[in-house]
Amino acid sequence: MIVTHLTHAREQMALTPGMRKALDFLNDASGKELPDGRVELDGNRVFALVQSYQTLPAGDEVLFEAHRDYIDVQYVARGREIMGWAPAEQLASRVAYDPANEAWLATLPAQVATFVRLEAGYIAVLHPADAHAPRLAAGAPAGVKKIVVKVAVATDKSSGHA
Repeated sequence: MIVTHLTHAREQMALTPGMRKALDFLNDASGKELPDGRVELDGNRVFALVQSYQTLPAGDEVLFEAHRDYIDVQYVARGREIMGWAPAEQLASRVAYDPANEAWLATLPAQVATFVRLEAGYIAVLHPADAHAPRLAAGAPAGVKKIVVKVAVATDKSSGHA
């Protein structure tokens, strides 16, 4: 997992073709009010999901998700949230892998997770090895606008980059 401000992302990440498209889109979208929904960037290889939601308080057990085929580049456009992180291999699958949503879900006790605070302008880059629990309240529940760019792992591997 990489957590940084969008302005520092290019110096901290491997700039594969898919990651370049993701960061170019996020830099262009920064400061703009995009409607919720899917934005096509490169078919199913790179696309963005614009989301608006209310954060939720974390309990003793935290719901995590993990992916197989995509790297998530999660950009907080407005608001703030806490995101939990744990190695994906620690998840005992609670819900079978769902290929339609490209995710599996599982809970972990909060005391074994690592938590980071994401403010507006920050990104979290999450590879398939990174289980994550977004949408957690940073204090009281509040509204968040987030853009999640999905970058296909196979595309970046086939280009000779990790």
